[in-house]
Amino acid sequence: MLTSLIGFTVVAALLTVSPGPDFAVVLRTALGSGRRAALCAALGIAAGCFVWGLAGAVGLTAMLAASKAAYDALRIAGALYLVWLGVQALRSARARRGTEGATAAPDATPDAPGDGGAPAVPGGPWRAFRGGLLTNVLNPKVGVVYLSLLPQFIPHGAPVVATTMLLVTVHAVLGVLWLGGVTLAVHRARAVLQRPRVRRRLDQATGGVLVALGAAVGFEVAG
Repeated sequence: MLTSLIGFTVVAALLTVSPGPDFAVVLRTALGSGRRAALCAALGIAAGCFVWGLAGAVGLTAMLAASKAAYDALRIAGALYLVWLGVQALRSARARRGTEGATAAPDATPDAPGDGGAPAVPGGPWRAFRGGLLTNVLNPKVGVVYLSLLPQFIPHGAPVVATTMLLVTVHAVLGVLWLGGVTLAVHRARAVLQRPRVRRRLDQATGGVLVALGAAVGFEVAG
């Protein structure tokens, strides 16, 4: 069991640091809503891992892998969600264009002590958590990866559900540590990143990445 756990940890670490929607969503949240909201988004993403882990344990991901219609429907929903997030970021970048000459950006108004001067946003931590959760739950690739990867690290005779959830916990913890590190890095660099011009460029970049990811998913379904 220990050998399987170590092997899975190495593979999960490589999967965790690979760029994808999770990274873009947490970066966007850290820039727009502050450290606390970004950490909540990371926790939502981790919760999504547990949703897929449970689904895999009861065979739902096998159904998705077998049913092209169900798989495509979930992928389309995920693609639309990513595009929507990207459009929101691009709209924010456009709105910031008129603030570049101002002496103080709107982000200078703190929403909570010690949160880096991020503006308050409707819904607060729960909205960020929900966004992270939806990002992961609406990505069927996570379920398919779990379905194909996790069984390889479940020793013969081990309880399937318990071992599956243990492996998912390892992946979720790695994800929270990685995305938490990204959040703290953004927080430490906030003096530079909160400048209107820099924020606008970052919003454009993250928005473009999210739209591109959503479009790629959509074209893959169409193909």
